[in-house]
Amino acid sequence: MSELMGINVAQGGAVAILALVVLFIIRGSLVPRSVLDDVRKDRDARVAEVLSERDTWRDAHRESERARIEAQAQVGELLELSRTADHVLRAIRGEVPGDAMDQSVAAPPS
Repeated sequence: MSELMGINVAQGGAVAILALVVLFIIRGSLVPRSVLDDVRKDRDARVAEVLSERDTWRDAHRESERARIEAQAQVGELLELSRTADHVLRAIRGEVPGDAMDQSVAAPPS
């Protein structure tokens, strides 16, 4: 590693090393620790915010799925109740001598 970026470090000595450090600082490859710490803190804060938002959406999805499943169960129960009520009402009117679903057997309404 006697040559770095086209510069022979061994021949330049301290001046070459100083020039290299200045070049790294200008290019942004070499930054002070305080800047690095600030960038890391900012990154960690953004990651924590994204994780919090993800957890919020996950909880909302779970709650939505619970509500959907409950509503689906209620619809099933209401459908069964409506079939029972239909059968009872048809029986009261005398339309159903045998089966509530068998229209060929049902008497015409009077």
